[in-house]
Amino acid sequence: MYPENEVYPEKMREILQLVAERAGRYLEEIQERGVEPPAGAVAALDGFLEPLPDGPMAAADVIAMLDDLGSPATMGIAGPRFFGFVIGGALPAALGANWLATAWDQNAGLFAAAPLSAMLEEVSLGWLVDALGLPAGCGGAFVTGATMANFTALAAARRAVLARECWDVEAKGLFGAPEIQVVIGDEGHPSMIKSLGMLGLGRERVLRVPVDDQGRMRAECLPDVSGPSIVCVQAGNVNTGSFDPLEEIIARSHAMGAWVHVDGAFGLWAAASPKYAHLAAGAGDADSWATDAHKWLNVPYDSGLAFVRDPEDLSGAMSLTAAYLPQGERREPSQYVPELSRRARGVDVWAALKSLGRSGLAELIERNCRCAKRFAEGLQAAGFEVLNDVVLNQVVVAFGTAEETQRVIGGIQEDGTCWCGGTVWQGRTAMRISVSSWATTEADVERSLEAMIRVARGKVVSRRQ
Repeated sequence: MYPENEVYPEKMREILQLVAERAGRYLEEIQERGVEPPAGAVAALDGFLEPLPDGPMAAADVIAMLDDLGSPATMGIAGPRFFGFVIGGALPAALGANWLATAWDQNAGLFAAAPLSAMLEEVSLGWLVDALGLPAGCGGAFVTGATMANFTALAAARRAVLARECWDVEAKGLFGAPEIQVVIGDEGHPSMIKSLGMLGLGRERVLRVPVDDQGRMRAECLPDVSGPSIVCVQAGNVNTGSFDPLEEIIARSHAMGAWVHVDGAFGLWAAASPKYAHLAAGAGDADSWATDAHKWLNVPYDSGLAFVRDPEDLSGAMSLTAAYLPQGERREPSQYVPELSRRARGVDVWAALKSLGRSGLAELIERNCRCAKRFAEGLQAAGFEVLNDVVLNQVVVAFGTAEETQRVIGGIQEDGTCWCGGTVWQGRTAMRISVSSWATTEADVERSLEAMIRVARGKVVSRRQ
C-alpha cells in the first residue's frame, strides 16, 4: 500500500516545494563548489546499492536521500565553468518548462492524447527552421540527441534514395535492395557512424574523404558517386568547430544525384547568429540536418532534432501504421520519430526560444564564441599551443608532450575551478575547451584561465570539496 495520504494534491504540492528548495540550493552551490565531484562523494554512491525495499518509503524521504547522497556526486554541468563534451546548461525558462511538462506528464506521440505538446512542437518546429536558416516547410523530429537525430534523418535519406530506384525499403528491407554508397569525412562524428551501422548501411563500408588541418572535408577529394548515394557533411567539427566547405560539396553532390545530410549537432546553431552565419552558408541547400537543442539552445537533457527537406520522406520512414491509434488532421508527432511514447521535448524548446527570441539566441552564441577566443588568446599568451583556428566555440590546446598535457588536464580537473576534457586530434594529445552554456560569463573565463595557467605551471590547489 502506498504511504498514507501521499496521493492527494496537497501532498504533491509539498513534494514539489521540497524539490524546488533543494534544487534551488543545488544550483546556488554549484556556482562555487568544485566542478568535478570529490572522490568521497562518488564512493558514497554505494549507499544506493541495496536490495529492493520490502515496503514503501515516504516521498519526502526518497527525495531527501536522492539529494543528500546524489547531489554531491554530480558533475557541475549546470554551472558556468563546465567546458567538457560540448554540453550546454539549462536556461531558466527551459528548466521551468521542463518541470511543468513533467507535472503534466503528457505522452507526446499523438495530438489526440496531448494536444498542447503537439501544438508546441509544431510552433517550435517553425521557429527552429527560421532560426537555423532551413527551407520553409521542412519536416521535423524531436528525438533524444544527435545519434537519434542522425539516425532519423538518414532513415529518411535511405528511403528517398532507394525510392528513386523503385525500392520500398520500409516494406522490403535491405535484402536484395540496390546498394547505397555513403560518403563521409575522415573526421565524421562517431554518432553519425553509429547511426549508419544501425540503419544497415555499415560503419566500415563508407567512402571516406580526407580532411585538412582543421578537420574540414577536402572538397577536391570528393569521390564520384552514382545511383543511390548519401553524402554526409559536418557543420562544426567536434574538436575544432570548423565547417566542411558546405556550398561546394552540396552543389557537387547534388549534381551527381546524391542526397546530402548535414551533421550539425552544435555547429548548425551558428546560422542563428548574424556574426557567425557565414560559417553555415549553404547548409540550407542540403536535404536533411541533425542538431541538438541540449547543446547550444541550452534546454535540459535530452533534446535532439532532425529535419528533412521533404516531410513525406521523413514521415514515410517513420510512420506508424497501427489502425487503433487515432489520426487527426493536425500534425501527428509519432509519424516523424522512431518512438511512439516519449516525453514532450517541444515544451522545453518552445520555452527556450520564447525566452531568448532571435536576438537573445544570437547573443548567447556570440558570447560563447567570444569566450572561446579569450581562452585561446590567454593560453597562447601564457606560452601554450592552441592547435586549431578558433572559428566558433571550440579550443584545442596542448601543454607540451602528451604526458605533460595529460598531467595538466588531470590537474585542472582536480583543481575544480573548471572542467575540461582530453582529446586526441590529428595525432596530438590535447585538452578541449567547449564553451556552450548560457551561464558562462567573461568573469568565469578569466577565473578559469587563471586556474588553467596556474595548474599548467605546477600549482594545483584542489577545490573538490
